[in-house]
Amino acid sequence: MGKSISTTSNTQTTTNSTPATFKVGDSVLCPSVGNGTYTLVQKSKDCLTINIGNVECLYRADGRAYHDDCYALPQLFHDTLANRQAIATLYNGSQSSQRTVIDITEPNDNEVIVMSSFELSDIACDLESAAVVISDIGKLLALIHYEKIKPDIAISMARLTHDTTETWHELLQSQLCSIKKTLAMTRYGKEGK
Repeated sequence: MGKSISTTSNTQTTTNSTPATFKVGDSVLCPSVGNGTYTLVQKSKDCLTINIGNVECLYRADGRAYHDDCYALPQLFHDTLANRQAIATLYNGSQSSQRTVIDITEPNDNEVIVMSSFELSDIACDLESAAVVISDIGKLLALIHYEKIKPDIAISMARLTHDTTETWHELLQSQLCSIKKTLAMTRYGKEGK
């Protein structure tokens, strides 16, 4: 069983009980990603990002994961000596000593990719959101087809739909590019050459 740790994310000092807030440029720790120190950058008006290689991890100003409301607790912690010591205790000098691996491979799989549940959750979130957008577009097209929308409104809706599909196309292409870079390191990436 993993070690229990205590951090100071929710309190800045022992006398201050206000929740921690984060801003662009803050040096932070994110034990769910790794035991390094990361710098927050601005992704959008209400979204902060840490970049780890080709992966962007998105957070709110309160330190919780941006896309996932199931995280009730912060994922980020200010880079303080106390927090670094607590996270070092968590990792105990080796990330693998605290890692839970869920193996869904088949017995004949001789090549596997280990990825964080955060990355998988991020991909699933993007796919689910894209599926909702595609469903909405289908409903809009049905309304247009059955002439339930006036022509001038249909034109406006088509323009909005175009912008939405372009945005989601770029986002999914970015995810696909990241996945392809990982697959390029496997035999599947080498077979296509």
